[in-house]
Amino acid sequence: MTDNLPQVFLRAIEPEDLDILYGIENDMSLWNVSVTSVPYSRYTLYDYIANTKSDIYADRQVRMMIENANHEVVGIIDLINFDPKHMRAEIGIVIERKHRNKGLAQSAINKIKEYSLDILHLHQLYAYINVDNKQSLNLFERCGFLPSNELKDWLFDGKNYHNALLMQLFL
Repeated sequence: MTDNLPQVFLRAIEPEDLDILYGIENDMSLWNVSVTSVPYSRYTLYDYIANTKSDIYADRQVRMMIENANHEVVGIIDLINFDPKHMRAEIGIVIERKHRNKGLAQSAINKIKEYSLDILHLHQLYAYINVDNKQSLNLFERCGFLPSNELKDWLFDGKNYHNALLMQLFL
């Protein structure tokens, strides 16, 4: 970790996070970098918050809220597609627009790396990133992820297919 990065905290999702979650999940500009293709209702998201166990073994995923040094929520980080046999998980992160380009994403990824290794004992984290998303590719490379394979026509934005890079980090 780099000392000049801002401090962040990761915590479990709470009912009070509903508005932030609603805003992020329904931001159509993010849909082309995720598997989301329909808007989520407040009820559906509230039900998700109420019923998630925040246990990666039970849910096969864990979602954490990212807070800055002032304990203001600035984004969400996920470990999804958890595979307990092979000890790996896919990572996803969203930082709210007004908090981007401040080093918060890199700090949050560094925190989730520590959690993945020290608490979950994962062997590998991975992400699929559009080859044209240079900002995300650079972020993950700064966090130690290496490009592994280019996947042809992996992502569909509703009009066009895009290649993705499989980025891997061995812990």
